[in-house]
Amino acid sequence: MYILGQYIPQSSVISRLDPRVKILSLVVLSFAILRADGWTVLLVSLFWSLVLYGAHLMPTRLFQALKPLLFFFVLLFSLHLFFSQGAPLFPGHPWLEGITWEGLYRGALVTWQFAALVVGSSLLTMTTSPSELICGVERLLRPLNRIGIPSHDLAMMISLALRFVPTVLDEFNRVKKAQMARGMDFGRGGPVRRISGIAGLAIPVVLGALRRAEELAWAMEGRGYQRGHRTYLHELRLTRPDYIAVLLILLFLTELHLL
Repeated sequence: MYILGQYIPQSSVISRLDPRVKILSLVVLSFAILRADGWTVLLVSLFWSLVLYGAHLMPTRLFQALKPLLFFFVLLFSLHLFFSQGAPLFPGHPWLEGITWEGLYRGALVTWQFAALVVGSSLLTMTTSPSELICGVERLLRPLNRIGIPSHDLAMMISLALRFVPTVLDEFNRVKKAQMARGMDFGRGGPVRRISGIAGLAIPVVLGALRRAEELAWAMEGRGYQRGHRTYLHELRLTRPDYIAVLLILLFLTELHLL
């Protein structure tokens, strides 16, 4: 079972924060991560570690969230490592001459940036229930109602997209195990054969995901879901911890700007 996009019920400081504060913090920190360079990388990593501690989440949880994307991270790092211009890391070597110091640095930085974005998104979904997430997004997008864009429907689509990530990953794992039970060996052969074998899973995974989406649509319709404005059992109100969190984010961004 993949935990990427899953909600983990718990009682922690981060879990009790207003979902609007967590969503806006993630958006702002995402821009800081994409602009990170040098010492900023260490500061952002330290900040995520403190957030992880405040959320009462073990590092192994985040590793489980990153595990399905390890192949993508390795591919991303390799592309920068071998195809970046700069000073050779192994000058004169017949096979490794294309590796440069700049490629090593850029590959590590870009891979870290994507991993940090995944960690931030995982922290949001792990510490925010689906109903809180929908309510928070809907409140943030409420000004769009003035121009004819239904904020609740948009919030519902965003929430379903986030929650559907683990469903697709589980479907991929299920199809892969079914193929292996029929004798398919994804670890045999060279990289090209392995990639082609995994690519062959695309059609059954897409069909399975569409089936799950149809089941979800029937379930929502069976429970009487309708479009349009709605009220919530618990209205969102900012409390003292929320203001403290906003202040800490502003101080952190100020420190990044000074660097």
